[in-house]
Formats: sequence, structure tokens, C-alpha cells
Amino acid sequence: MIHLACFFGGVGQHQAAWRRTTSRAEEASALPLHADLAACAERGLFDALFVADGLYLDRLRMAREPMGLFEPITMLSAMAARTNQIGLVGSVSTTFSEPYNVARQLAALDQLSAGRAGWNIVTSSGGAENFGDAPLPSHRERYRRAAEFVAAVVGLWDSWDDDAIVLDRAGGLYADPDRIHPIDFAGEYVSVAGPLNLPRSPQGRPVLAQAGSSDDGRRFAAAHAELVFTAQQTAEGSLAFTRDVKARASAVGRDPQQIKVLAGVCPFIGSTEAEAHAALAELGRLTDLEMGLAQLGQQLGGIEIASLELDAPIPGELLPEVSAVQGRQSRYALFRQLATEERWTLRQLVDMEVASTGHWLIVGTPEQVAGQLAERYLTGACDGYVVMPPYLPESLALFVEHVVPLLQTRGLYRQEYAGATLRDHLGLTRPASALKETTGG
Repeated sequence: MIHLACFFGGVGQHQAAWRRTTSRAEEASALPLHADLAACAERGLFDALFVADGLYLDRLRMAREPMGLFEPITMLSAMAARTNQIGLVGSVSTTFSEPYNVARQLAALDQLSAGRAGWNIVTSSGGAENFGDAPLPSHRERYRRAAEFVAAVVGLWDSWDDDAIVLDRAGGLYADPDRIHPIDFAGEYVSVAGPLNLPRSPQGRPVLAQAGSSDDGRRFAAAHAELVFTAQQTAEGSLAFTRDVKARASAVGRDPQQIKVLAGVCPFIGSTEAEAHAALAELGRLTDLEMGLAQLGQQLGGIEIASLELDAPIPGELLPEVSAVQGRQSRYALFRQLATEERWTLRQLVDMEVASTGHWLIVGTPEQVAGQLAERYLTGACDGYVVMPPYLPESLALFVEHVVPLLQTRGLYRQEYAGATLRDHLGLTRPASALKETTGG
């Protein structure tokens, strides 16, 4: 079955989405808009809401569009109270956080949502200036810290045995202290004694998600992730990525079926193909070119592109090798390939950046969108999709009301939620305690 997550929050993926008169942009920092979007995604039986994050403010970009207003765990805690079954996946940085705080926040969300939480593990490509004087660590070092960080967090989540709460009212024993364990984790980057001050959740522990597609990111995903979010332009690229991550997982002793790869997709949907293209063209006319060039320049490692010819390819000598980029290597690699191998013009790259930030863009009728999603899924190119509605709230409603039923008719999508937890939705097993496996407890 196809798995679907909803890229959640704000007014839509397209840079100009907020400028539509029906965008509800005046509610971008208000609860009702987000509650309505969450309810819509849950009506569509989505596996999860997926909330990204940024730890800095781009003032130029904020001047032109509403950006990243909410911290993910706070947002998802509010959504937990307004939904019943949909999963809640939030991004939290391992570079600018501490394991005990992260373990506690996500465990609390998992408990309060009855087992619907997930953690999108990010290493952060910016924001160091807001966390002291130290520069951003290198790409490789950020992933090394992340591996330690995740091990510590998982240890904390598993520091309570499943049967630690005894609840013996007559004897006066609430929890058995022999079933609650310190973890005494000491690494190169993080150290934490434990135990956590919350028990294990109904799903054992939150689902681990990851969104990096660089070589470091793939290695990390193979070792730790249960849900992987990737940007892939082509079916061939998506298939190669999925096979690679699952092969790496198998090589380190993991069951590749316990990793779900979801590719980002930005669907423009119309009752006719012309109507769908008109919706894209309308937002194109509202796009701020200066801002689009600035966004693309950031994706390309911070190079200066504003003075380049719009209708010509970017000169290859301006684009360094992927390994030299310390920011988001995988997204840089995607744009670099389009620029150097596919010879896309600067204008084409800007159009993609402002519309889908490099994710797969589909423009068509519900039948065409459903058909393309089904075709790519059936080749094994992915286990599903992170749907990135280009303009909200309408494009999410169009997907739920018109594309989801077509996927159901094809037998590729659930008719109802089969379980209560995020692991149930994704077909992931409830993990045994890693601490008990290590200690033999």
C-alpha cells in the first residue's frame, strides 16, 4: 500500500502561495488554519503530518513570504489534541539540541498522542550564529554527532521496561525501580546518565525519520531511520536511491522492509490539464524573481547568481564538487546535476526552486496525478510520498477529495486506518528495548 505524509504548515509549498486571495495568509501564525489542514489530511487517511524546521530567520525571504513560524513539537502537540489517528512527525536538530531534552519532548508527544509521534532527525545546515560563537561543524562531523545523539536518545526511550509501571495500589508500589535503568551513555559528542522520566509509549518509541540523501545521509538512514524523506526528480533516480538505502540497511543487519522511503511530490491538480497548468502559471506570475534567485543561490552553496543570464545554463566552473559543500549536500547535488548534465537554464532552476524546492512536480488532472503516483510506486521506486501541497488550503483538499479515491479504487491505498499508532500505519514492528537487548535484562 502507498504511504502518504503531508508536508505540514504554512500556506503552501510555492513561494507565491500566500499571495492568492484565498490563502488564509493572515492566519499563518494562528491555530485554526493548521487545525483545519490537519483534519483534512486525516480525512485523507494520511500516515502522518511532517513538520520541517529552521533555526534562523532569513529576513529578506520573510519580507516576501511567511516562513517557519512554529517550533515543530509545539505545533504537533497542538495537532495531537485536534486529531485522533494521523501520525505526528517533527524535525529536531541533533547539532543544536541535547539528547535528554529531545528524548523527553518526543516521548511526551508520543504518550499524549497515544503512540503517534515520529522524530525527523536533522543535522542542520544553518543557524549556528544563534547557538554561541562556534562555527557550524562540517557535514561529516554533524552526522557523527547525530549517530551518537540518536543512540543516546533511543537508550533513554528504552530506559523503562515495558512492565516498569506496576500500579500496585494495595502494596503502594507505582513503578518497579529495578525495571527503570540508567544508561550511562558517554560518547565523543554527547553524554547522558538517564534514565528518562517518562515510560515507554504504546508504540515502544517514536518512529525515527531522516531526510538527507547525501552519502553521509544514506549511511545514517541505513543505520537508524525507519522513515526516509527524499527529493527525487525521476523514477530512475528514486528507484536507485531506494535500492541503495535498503541495500545499505541490509548490509548492517537491518530488515530493509522496516524502512519506508517516501519521495516528495508537489501536485498541481485541476479538473482539466489546462486548469492545472493555469494554477501553476498564476503562481508563476506572482513569483518574486529576486527572492527566487536568492533561494536558488542558497541551494547552490551560496554562490552569486543574480548577475547571470536567466535563459542560459549556469557556467559549470561556478559550481563546486558536492563534497566541498558543507550545507545541504543532497539538494545541492540535485540542482547541480540539472544545471551541468541536463543543462537547465537559470530560469528553469529558479522556477523549480520556488515551486517545489527540487521535489517532483506533477501538473494534471486527478487521474493523471494518481496514475503517475501509482506508476512510480509500482516500480518499487518508493514506498509512498510526502505530499507537498503547492497552495493551501485548496490543493490539499483537491488531493484528498479527488486523488485519494482514485488510489483507493486501484487498491493501492487504505480505506481506513488499520491501527492506532504511527508504527501501525507504516507497517513497522514495535521495537524491543535496545537497553534490555544490551544488558540481557
